[in-house]
Amino acid sequence: MKPLRQLYDWTLRLSARRDAMVVLFLVAFVEASVFPIPPDVLILPMILACRSRAWAVAAVATIGSVLGGIAGYAIGALLFESLGEPILAFYGYLEDFGDFAAAYNEWGAWIVAGAGFTPFPYKVITIASGVTGLDPAVFMTASTVSRGARFFLLAALLWYFGAPIRTFVEKYLPQLAALFFILLFGGFVAVRYLF
Repeated sequence: MKPLRQLYDWTLRLSARRDAMVVLFLVAFVEASVFPIPPDVLILPMILACRSRAWAVAAVATIGSVLGGIAGYAIGALLFESLGEPILAFYGYLEDFGDFAAAYNEWGAWIVAGAGFTPFPYKVITIASGVTGLDPAVFMTASTVSRGARFFLLAALLWYFGAPIRTFVEKYLPQLAALFFILLFGGFVAVRYLF
């Protein structure tokens, strides 16, 4: 438990640094295209450390994530063979991709919106959107709405409840960390077996 607590404390200290927003932007950007850890791990301590920055934190995470989603879309559209296929293969998704691509554009807006709001691995959806040629306007709209809703809802909850949430997080940090990794892993399993 001590390493987990040290990581939590380090993240709280990071959230107080002047460059914390830059780090958040970069994490949100790469999470939407290739990185498996969502920006929520930074959003939570950043807002708990300074509740008055809640809306700025949510905005930076949203902008970084949407721009990262464009990078993921570009990987799928322009670099599928050299970059997209290895990333999808890494997540165990490449074999069933043909069947998925056939139906993707019909439900694309809902798929992007669902993945953008949930713990589902968003980078798989951004790459898939590029590979299948989902209309870029549909992709951008669904990404912006779903990622914004997710991050602003989290910010609103943290801003409104503040200290009690911080107390809860600190009291149940090991259990919450375990739940986070179960949800993250569950998202990758869902990618592999649902599609």
